[in-house]
Amino acid sequence: MKKTLAHGLVASLLGLSLSASAQSWPDKPMRVIVPLPPGGPSDIVLRGAAPKVQQLLGQPLVIDNKPGANGNIGTAEAARAAGDGYTWMWTTDTTLTVNPHVYEKMPFKASDLQPVIRASSFSQTLVCSPKTGLKTVAELVKRAKSTSLNYASGGAGSPGHLTTELFSAAAGVQMTHVPYKGPAPAVQDMLGGQVDCGFLAGPTVLPHVRAGRLVALAVSGAKRSPILPEVPTVAESGYPGFDASFSLLLFAPKGTPTALVQKMHEALATALKAPEMVEKLAQSDQTVVAGTPAEANARLAQDTQRWGEVARRIQLRLE
Repeated sequence: MKKTLAHGLVASLLGLSLSASAQSWPDKPMRVIVPLPPGGPSDIVLRGAAPKVQQLLGQPLVIDNKPGANGNIGTAEAARAAGDGYTWMWTTDTTLTVNPHVYEKMPFKASDLQPVIRASSFSQTLVCSPKTGLKTVAELVKRAKSTSLNYASGGAGSPGHLTTELFSAAAGVQMTHVPYKGPAPAVQDMLGGQVDCGFLAGPTVLPHVRAGRLVALAVSGAKRSPILPEVPTVAESGYPGFDASFSLLLFAPKGTPTALVQKMHEALATALKAPEMVEKLAQSDQTVVAGTPAEANARLAQDTQRWGEVARRIQLRLE
């Protein structure tokens, strides 16, 4: 009986301590690790939302870019951090949904992190060189079945690479992959006619589509792009159910108290839903999601399975 009472007292005191901690949190600046280079679309979204989050929580967000190894370096650091609400991580979903399938040695486990919010979603735009004469998905598939076509991507394991392979499987075609170090050089060679087509980020190709230097055939997401609303989705082009979209998410180290995760989720969701942020994201071809942690977890599980199947089918391995 005494032991039971003692255990109950300890549990009550611990609960009171955690409650008091949650109420006073945050009482110092918070660090957000971004395992990607500064200046990219993901970085721009976070820095755009940060002032509102800081206003709501009363403490600064210190954004710390830690790029390298497709996000593995910074993610490993976040995974090792204490779950005290003062370290968070902002990244694209592929860091957790793709990397574990393609790297033999991983410096972290996906279970070391917990999703706080799926902030936004974005797709890839299928574009072709005008020299190909291709203007629709149906024409591309017909051409790919009768002759050899190649496609550019921003690198092995990039969203464009995975999207094209998922599409190729759905359409029953094969195209030769030409990987580049980022989407910019991929676009340059497509403009020069050295590469036929490719799924690439909308903002990267938009100026060239508008100028007639590239032809947009489709977008990979379930919905049309906010910056190319006249371009159909792959699903609308004859492949119902096709959805190759990607996400930006905020994560917390495992063990971060639920109350702190919820407070951070609410602050960031409020910042993202502000009209100016919705417009800012739309101009970078992103759609605000601001989903719950449970919804983010479910989507991560779905995408982990989807991209794992693609990686195994094409035997994708990275070092």
